[in-house]
Amino acid sequence: MNDLRELYQDLIFDHYRQPRNYGPLEHANRKAEGYNPLCGDKISLAMIVKDGVISDIRFEGVGCAISTASASLMTESLKGKDEGEALNMLKDFQALVTGVAVPDAMGKLTVLAGVQAFPQRVKCATLAWHTMQAALKNTTEPVSTE
Repeated sequence: MNDLRELYQDLIFDHYRQPRNYGPLEHANRKAEGYNPLCGDKISLAMIVKDGVISDIRFEGVGCAISTASASLMTESLKGKDEGEALNMLKDFQALVTGVAVPDAMGKLTVLAGVQAFPQRVKCATLAWHTMQAALKNTTEPVSTE
């Protein structure tokens, strides 16, 4: 079990040190801001949604390892998904990190299941996901985890 835990930690730190899909996204037609006042994580999320499908998604901001890794893994997972699939993945991800369930087909996102042992870190892990939901709904108010 320690080998698996180390593998998960390595993947989280890899996505923290070298986040995927990080940077501005020109021509984005969906955007949202997110903020976790408890620890200071901030995220700006931008997407290109065409015919209900997320064709591109990127993020910028500052955050802890969990927040950044979650945003990076989320952007990888959502490219090519339609809006309904993305919102269902949000529900599944919340179930995963809160310990309610271990949904099937979570792929690499499963590495973040360990945050359920640290309830204060769940907000770090879900910030990007709630920001994505706000972007899909074209919400102009910043998302807060509080």
